[in-house]
Amino acid sequence: MSEAPDIQVVRDYFSELQRSICARLEELDGAQRFRGDESASPGGGVARPRVIEGGTHLEKAAVQFTHSVGASLPPAATERNPHLVGHGFQAVAISLIVHPRNPNVPAAHMNTRMVVTSKWWFGGGGDLTPVLARRRTQEDADTVTFHAAMQAACAGHAIADYARFKTWCEEYFYLPHRQEMRGVGGIFYDYLTPAEADGGWAAALAFTQDVGRAFLKVYPQLVRRNFAAPWSEADREEQLVRRGRYVEFNLLYDRGTVFGLKTGGNVEAILSSMPPVVKWP
Repeated sequence: MSEAPDIQVVRDYFSELQRSICARLEELDGAQRFRGDESASPGGGVARPRVIEGGTHLEKAAVQFTHSVGASLPPAATERNPHLVGHGFQAVAISLIVHPRNPNVPAAHMNTRMVVTSKWWFGGGGDLTPVLARRRTQEDADTVTFHAAMQAACAGHAIADYARFKTWCEEYFYLPHRQEMRGVGGIFYDYLTPAEADGGWAAALAFTQDVGRAFLKVYPQLVRRNFAAPWSEADREEQLVRRGRYVEFNLLYDRGTVFGLKTGGNVEAILSSMPPVVKWP
């Protein structure tokens, strides 16, 4: 098996995953549809942002597909790999965030990507962010269901260490200045480059595909489970404050956001994942 990754295969999968996720979320909402125009990005890449707003159940959701091409990697990608400074790159990725209207429905994030430079690697994961304190527990039914789905995505792949990826998620999606996790966790992995003996890039792609499929299956279940639950104005207030934590994390710590901005990506598309209404106490 060759170590050389097939960028077109990865691109086709992420593109189809974007289409499937948008279709499933539109079905769940029942009112609004995703909108967005495809545009060329510097170096021959492409950006295809899709955003839905003002829906019955989805106050806002953004599902982004990008294929970035550049002459050199930004510091956000080389700070842990200084030997890659100055190398050209290609990066294919899908990233999404869902901000539901009902505070009982947890917000959710998923991102998967492949980067090719003088070497290649996969990264990504998915995490859940309940916005009500009473739902932000490891014992809550939504948390249990989501963790089970992420564990199942790892289970069929020898290269996927669920315990490590779960801990990595908890450490990555953490706000040091608040001394709190952004949500209830999930999985996160980066720089995944299996050796040829372990299946090489095909094994990494197969695992990354299963992460996307697991999210596509489990999150709509959580939306349906909760979107008719009653909520109060106090719940709405708590939801808006919790969304502020999401904004803080994305702008201060998220490597994907920094990568997109530093590689000349579409600023409006990169920031379209921000919640439509937010408060700080």
